[in-house]
Formats: sequence, C-alpha cells, structure tokens
Amino acid sequence: MQTPNSLSSPPFPPSPKRIKMDGDSAVPDQNVETSLVKSMGHVTNVYIWDMDETLILLKSLLYGTYAEAFKGLKDVAKGVKIGKLWEDHILRLCDDLFFYEQIENYNMPFLDALSRYDDGRDLSDYDFNQDGFSSPSDEANKRKLAYRHRVIANKYKQGLPDVFDQEMMKVWDELYDLTDDYTDRWLSSAREFLELCSGRKEDPVPCLASGGGMVSHTDNKFEHVNVLVTSGSLIPSLVKCLLFRLDNLITHGNVYSSWEVGKLQCFQWINERFNSPNVHFCVIGDGWEECEAAQAMQWPFIKIDPCPGSGHRFPGLTLRTLSYYFDVVYGSSDAENDQDKSSSHV
Repeated sequence: MQTPNSLSSPPFPPSPKRIKMDGDSAVPDQNVETSLVKSMGHVTNVYIWDMDETLILLKSLLYGTYAEAFKGLKDVAKGVKIGKLWEDHILRLCDDLFFYEQIENYNMPFLDALSRYDDGRDLSDYDFNQDGFSSPSDEANKRKLAYRHRVIANKYKQGLPDVFDQEMMKVWDELYDLTDDYTDRWLSSAREFLELCSGRKEDPVPCLASGGGMVSHTDNKFEHVNVLVTSGSLIPSLVKCLLFRLDNLITHGNVYSSWEVGKLQCFQWINERFNSPNVHFCVIGDGWEECEAAQAMQWPFIKIDPCPGSGHRFPGLTLRTLSYYFDVVYGSSDAENDQDKSSSHV
C-alpha cells in the first residue's frame, strides 16, 4: 500500500451533524435527536473503538508478536501464515470491489467527507474505469470520488454474502474460525462484546454501578453507539469490518480514518456529532495516540493489552469493567438518580 498524499487544504467539512445509530438509518437532524434524548431522560453511551490489536488481531499475527507473548505455547509461523492470508483477502477485496487502486492515494477520514459534491446521479451504468478520475483537487474529481464512496457505502450495507459466492464464503468462514481458534476466541469475543455494548444482548453477568445499583445495557433508558476510529486508511478499514464480521455492529457512517488528520481531530468531530449533556463517551484501544486524545477530551480510556493474563483483552473485558470507567468520569447512575430525586423536592 502507498501512503496517501497529504492534501494542502482538506476537501471535506467537519463530520456530519447527525447521529447514526448502529443498525438504524441516519437521523438527519441532530437537534431533533438530542431533544428527544433530553426529553426522555435517555443517556447515550458512545464507544469509540480502535481497530487493529483491539477489535481484531492482524499486525501482531503478521509480525509474530502475538504468539511470542505466549512464550513458546503458540506456533509463531502459523500465526504469521494466518496474518498473511488475511492480508491477501483484504487487499484483493479492496482492489476488486472497492476501487482501492484508483483512490488509495486520496484517503478521506470518513465516507461522507465529500457527500456535498455528490449530485445523486444514477450510477447503475456509470463506467468508473473510463471517467477520467484523478486527484480530487477540483470539483469534478471530488464528485467522481464521492460517487465511488457512495458505491462503497452501498456495498458495505449489503454485506459480503451479496458479494462472495458460496465457495468464497466457505473459505472466509474457515479462515475466520481458524483465526478465532488460534487466538483463543479473540475475534468472536470482541464481536460478542460489541453486541453487549450495543444493547443487543443481555450480559449474563449484570454490571454493578459503583453505588451498588444494577446497570443493564438492554435498559431502555440507555442508547448505545459503536464508533470506529482507526489509524489505518479508510477503505481497508471498511473491508476489515466486513471480513471480521463487524459490519452489522458498526455502520459505515461510524467508521473514521485518522491517518491524515489524527485521532484527536476525529474525536472532536464525534463530539460535535453527539454533543449533548446526556452523551457519555468511552475510548477503547491499545495505542498511545487514542490514549492521549481521550485524555485531551477528558473521556475515559481503556487500554487493551493482548498479553496472556491481562483482563483488558478478549476474552476478558467485561461490561462491569466498562461501567467502572464510565463512573470515574461521569459519576454513577445511582448518584444521578439521587440527584434527580432531590431536585424533584425543590
């Protein structure tokens, strides 16, 4: 992969002023959503995830560092081979279906970055190989890149079963299962944890708030949103979400690439999107950049550590642990309830 060119003046506006809930269509007016949240007393928890070495393992497989941490208990060469197979799948899918050879040098921080240039043209008979696309430094080429982003978004929403044939689906499933077995269920555990965070599945071990009250992620007073902010470029990151079965838990509009702009800028955009006193943020990742950006935003940060025996890994991380981090920054739900009760007597 080549390194994207830095554009002298970023051809994109701040992140869209709308809330896109996982599994739902976009809500076009953030003010309407914010007013609804306030009026119903709901709290929106926004989980901001890193990709590599957090939700998935790839680089540590390719470099052998994941297996080496097990002190001879795992076959390093097998892990490297698995990593290379994933790398091949990712690059092939990027080039064959996501225009990556054409647009890899023009990395955007999110798919809607150039949406204002998209005139809504019907693209069913559009020839992407003959439209003369080049550097998006003028309005015509920005529109051509926006067309490609629209097609990518639609393919992401359709999912891989609409893209792969039966034979390729079998190869993909076998590689996923092989990787999950080799990593002691890291992939499936991370995905299951995303489901818990989304409120789609009840935690078998209820979380205790710091005041002793029960916190349920399926409680209808809470809304939950998963957002991905990755240091990788945008298109491969979207493809990884598809291949690692994360696409129905993280919408394409909630995937950000910090490659060009840095994680702090992405966090600031996300803060603008979900800006409300009733919104709580939490960052989960393994790197220093997301840690420093979370500190700058005064958001809780959970550092993922893939080493054996660490509690902040998959499997291992629990909603109870997550609730403790929320409580430290935002206070416990019990404290909020007590405050509500006292204010009702004033």
